[in-house]
Amino acid sequence: MSSTTTTQPNAAAQKTEAAKKDQASLLQHLITESQNEASQGFDTKSALEIARIINHEDSKIAGAVKKALPEIAEVIDHVARSLRDGGRLIYIGAGSSGRIAALDASECPPTYSTAPGQVQYIMAGGPKALASAVEVNEDSEELGQRDIARRRPTRKDVVIGLSASGRTPYVVAATAYARARGAFTAAVTCNHGTPIADAADICIVAEVGPEVVSGSTRMKAASAQKMILNMITTGAMTRLGYVYENLMVNVHMQNSKLVERGIRILMKACNIDRTTAVETIKSAGRSVPVALVMLKANVDKPEAVRRLAKSDGNVRLAIEDTVLEL
Repeated sequence: MSSTTTTQPNAAAQKTEAAKKDQASLLQHLITESQNEASQGFDTKSALEIARIINHEDSKIAGAVKKALPEIAEVIDHVARSLRDGGRLIYIGAGSSGRIAALDASECPPTYSTAPGQVQYIMAGGPKALASAVEVNEDSEELGQRDIARRRPTRKDVVIGLSASGRTPYVVAATAYARARGAFTAAVTCNHGTPIADAADICIVAEVGPEVVSGSTRMKAASAQKMILNMITTGAMTRLGYVYENLMVNVHMQNSKLVERGIRILMKACNIDRTTAVETIKSAGRSVPVALVMLKANVDKPEAVRRLAKSDGNVRLAIEDTVLEL
């Protein structure tokens, strides 16, 4: 008697194949992946025509971001409260979105003297992905969950997932994981109705439309994300009082350019000459905020330091000797 062995399909393989089909179906309907009528025949254009087409499309970015200002403002306040209360801002991204996140995170310490751990980034493929393409990692939900889990997100943190398409598995999974752990989560994307919107508490959508080169989201989509992250961190740091008027008073004076910037900031803010500014900064321990409070409130260094501690570093409130409320 012969026996017939029936091979059962592997359940995990079936699930993976189904997920791939779902992703492919979603991708083909994304506006960021569609063809741009304005750049038809792009490869036949002159250099000047190419530049004009790109410039014309780029002019649409600010308008797309403008529509998302209410959501951006909400995230700004969440980030400010989180940083004030000892939490962190953690970006998660892949490819161009990850590189934009890394750029914003790395620029906060020299601009606002934030501690390196306050604004962080996680990128699919790790730091090496900043210079080398390792985009295969962005398809892994498991790696996204693993990488954010290593940061141990809590309710004190704000986690922002960036995905131009809104469907990057690595970013979606990491954002959902952070939300499940109590962190306030936001998504930044360029498409409506995508998985990352469901994974986050709030979704910022900048619908910039089709790219000049179809699917090249390092162009308009990346520019929109950069603008949004600029708004979030600049807005949060300003709400925390690290900006006085429109001056970068919390600048970290670690090189000659930044030292000079600090001197000029103090001269403008206090309407004083260069010699007075240099001497005050020296007596303030090379701290522009301390020097500014000393001059504006007419107090000595210990009193300026006390006031800044009381106001959680808010320069204006330290001058007025009041308490920060967000």
